[in-house]
Amino acid sequence: MKSIATIYRIGPGPSSSHTLALKRACECFKTHVSSIHSIHATLVGSLALTGKGHFSDEIIRSCFKPLDCPVDFKLEWDQSYPHGFILDASTDHGHIIWHIFSIGGGAFEVAEHPELNEKEIYDLSTLSAINQICEQKGWQYLDYIHSIEADLDQPLNEALDAMLASVDRGLTKTGYLRGKLNVNRCAMGLYDQAIKCKDLKETVDLKLMAYAFAAAEENADGKVVVTAPTLGSCGVMAALMMYASHDLKMERTTLINGLKVAGLFGNIARENASVSGAIGGCQAEIGVACAMAAAGYSAMLGCDNRVVETSAEIAMEHHLGLTCDPVDGYVIIPCIERNSQAILRALDASLLARNIVALRQNKVSFDAVIDTMRYTGSMLPKELKETSLGGLATVIGQTNGDTLCHQ
Repeated sequence: MKSIATIYRIGPGPSSSHTLALKRACECFKTHVSSIHSIHATLVGSLALTGKGHFSDEIIRSCFKPLDCPVDFKLEWDQSYPHGFILDASTDHGHIIWHIFSIGGGAFEVAEHPELNEKEIYDLSTLSAINQICEQKGWQYLDYIHSIEADLDQPLNEALDAMLASVDRGLTKTGYLRGKLNVNRCAMGLYDQAIKCKDLKETVDLKLMAYAFAAAEENADGKVVVTAPTLGSCGVMAALMMYASHDLKMERTTLINGLKVAGLFGNIARENASVSGAIGGCQAEIGVACAMAAAGYSAMLGCDNRVVETSAEIAMEHHLGLTCDPVDGYVIIPCIERNSQAILRALDASLLARNIVALRQNKVSFDAVIDTMRYTGSMLPKELKETSLGGLATVIGQTNGDTLCHQ
């Protein structure tokens, strides 16, 4: 598995696969290809279907300014990944073409240059194997992480700052989000309602939802947010970090350790299944984000490995089969609301895990749920995997404009 730091990438929304990965790939291209005279890009497959709504063409053109970079859209794609794009450049050194795969969470691979792929850090890739090591050595998950990566604090502190900043910004803004859906921001209003609420439980829930809305709305508007494990699901971990910091007053070290443990579970999901909505549906994005938050929260509370795994397993299990069907290709409907619901489910999963482990031995492992998520994603039709060709995307698209604005 790769570094846990790669689960938390800081960059522009609204999509880690459609904007952040493309931005990173274009910057990599410019680093390795000199003296570019002209450049042309082609979005292929799933990127072609939803690239407009995700502003993929805009991010590519902005990367190559002042050069003009025409962007075409092509549905046919015979590669293994559904997300892809081609950069075709004329240079002093001849004609250079890169076929680039956007593989989820802002990561990318270049077919012509496998040496550019991110390096593997962890030898073990399943939680069962990690559990075995932890049992032998008497370790908690944090001990295992530190045995592999001793230098995570700096990148995770940067990620934490960016998460909290995205929530802070989102809570202060009003108006409408980018795009033609005319969806207005709700984070500030939800937070105001939370402050006025007399019921303690409702106050906490409304705050959590407001925090998730704040980060997710910033993402939808193309602002800087943090993958966890994707930009479309960025509001879940951001809400948890804001709640733990602002409301629970947890120490910063505790928050960073929570990010580490949560990142381990996101890493396992990415390695053994996917965190791309185009590959696995939204179960791979919101489902994994919920599992990460549940595991991270339990770890921050000082729970042992059994509780932490059970928290993640419960959270992931009950997102199995969740489709990715964004309306008109925008990461707005149903994406923003899903972030707010997932943070509530994450805390519920942690609560259930902390109490149920004393009553029974868990029959389903986290590895088993991730394997099931991978299988389920492979069985979902492409219409329900970030293509906007089916599901909720088409149902709402067939109604009038008023319905489009309900979220």
